Amino acid sequence: MQSHSFYLLQSGSGDYAFNMALDEALLHAAARLGAPILRFYGWTQPAASFGYFQKYAEIERITPLRPLVRRPTGGGLVPHDADWTYSLVFPPNDGWYSLSATNSYRRVHEWIRAAFAMLNLTAALAPACRKTLPGQCFQGHERFDLLWRGRKIAGAAQRRTRDGLLIQGSVQPAGLGVARTDWEKAMCDVAREGQSADWTAFQPDASLAQRALQLSRQKYSQADYNQKR
Repeated sequence: MQSHSFYLLQSGSGDYAFNMALDEALLHAAARLGAPILRFYGWTQPAASFGYFQKYAEIERITPLRPLVRRPTGGGLVPHDADWTYSLVFPPNDGWYSLSATNSYRRVHEWIRAAFAMLNLTAALAPACRKTLPGQCFQGHERFDLLWRGRKIAGAAQRRTRDGLLIQGSVQPAGLGVARTDWEKAMCDVAREGQSADWTAFQPDASLAQRALQLSRQKYSQADYNQKR
């Protein structure tokens, strides 16, 4: 099978605005970069992100976490106080881009499920939706979320533009007994085996870094953006 070039970006911990800004900047650069990017990152302080179309006033009421940042993707409220956060960006010429939203959602959670299986942890994709508190990503679950012992442990949100496909995801690892570094390695190993991924370490170039910094300062750190609806 022909190898499939992938970039791996280990960007470490960032603040709430920069984390969202870099994901959006990667989406804008996807076609130019020409290969999928898997980014692993963390948070310099507890925070919560919420879907692009959600109402700020409602989010403000249902979580004590601050700061609150509006994602470039949809979905519900996600706490970032102890989670493992990742993003995937695919250019328009990649097969992932042509998948329906449902199929790309299922496929990314099948990938995560396989990574946990490699670490001897058995998880399963939710067969149907079961919501308890609307608007909160990890209260109840959607179809194809990843479950462990009936609890949702992984969810994601997407945005597809002419530039590419962005998937932002979160794993809630409490009680799993798995180290984050082992899970990240397993994610790469699963893609190497199942998608013939040929991994190359990636660092943003000057243009991409400047775009991320601009988005961080002018958009994601601004109350008028985060509270715009």
